Amino acid sequence: MSARVKQILGWYEGENPGTKGNLYRLLMQGRLAGTGKLVILPVDQGYEHGPARSFAKNPAAYDPHYLYQLAIDAGLSGYAAPLGPLEQGADTFAGQIPTILKLNSANSLHAGIGDQAITGSVKDALRLGCVGVGFTIYPGSEANYGMMEEFRELSAEAKANGLISVLWAYPRGGNVSKDGETALDIVAYAAHMAALLGATIIKVKPPKAGVDLKAAQSSYENVPMETMQERIAHVMQCCFDGKRLVVFSGGESTGTESLLEIVKGIRDGGGSGSIVGRNSFQRPKEEALDLLDKIIKIYKNEA
Repeated sequence: MSARVKQILGWYEGENPGTKGNLYRLLMQGRLAGTGKLVILPVDQGYEHGPARSFAKNPAAYDPHYLYQLAIDAGLSGYAAPLGPLEQGADTFAGQIPTILKLNSANSLHAGIGDQAITGSVKDALRLGCVGVGFTIYPGSEANYGMMEEFRELSAEAKANGLISVLWAYPRGGNVSKDGETALDIVAYAAHMAALLGATIIKVKPPKAGVDLKAAQSSYENVPMETMQERIAHVMQCCFDGKRLVVFSGGESTGTESLLEIVKGIRDGGGSGSIVGRNSFQRPKEEALDLLDKIIKIYKNEA
């Protein structure tokens, strides 16, 4: 165990050996093993966006085996997906890459309030040999309290069985404007809520400069936010002064250079890593491997 991983495990004082052991597995996997940094491949977009919008740009990605292999070949920390894709490759790839079962999902055919259906269970995660479970909450939405309560129950069950919990915290609705969903104060608030809920790992979007919540404007008068590094540092500060692992999404498909600049800001601001989905699996495999190699080199301070 590296000194950095030992330090991180020490932050999770209330967790049992099983949960810490699975967090160790994730932190000691792939090319970033021992650094305390994580790069995870998430492929849950089929629910949210539909199959063609997710995979038609790179048809090989319709096959779940391709996605497992991409994460392995790139030397990533882990692979997160809903029940069906993980089941489809669970035997072939058993033990080769830490997996995270995404337990809830939404779909774009639904036009109601922001909510997600529970589509997997802790028992499924245990059966498939996952290191943990993932869950999304929408702070601000009409369903946000129910989602928080669902996560609390599922996270407690997961940890009681030695798994970690990963919480996607994506604000929307309520007092949050559409443009403000990624404002610094809103992202930091969502990340803090995830820490308060006991998430082992927190996932949020990279924040933009600006304050969306009127009540928070005066509190941000002296918070630096001009650069991505400064904004990431504030989000980390809001997660128990940096004592929780926080990974940042890659967002919608974007150019390589702009994505790499964001990753450098995450690294320089003390973020724990990246969780990159569409920006990787929608590219031909060699291009995806090249992009993920560049991201890993940034987190290893080699670029």
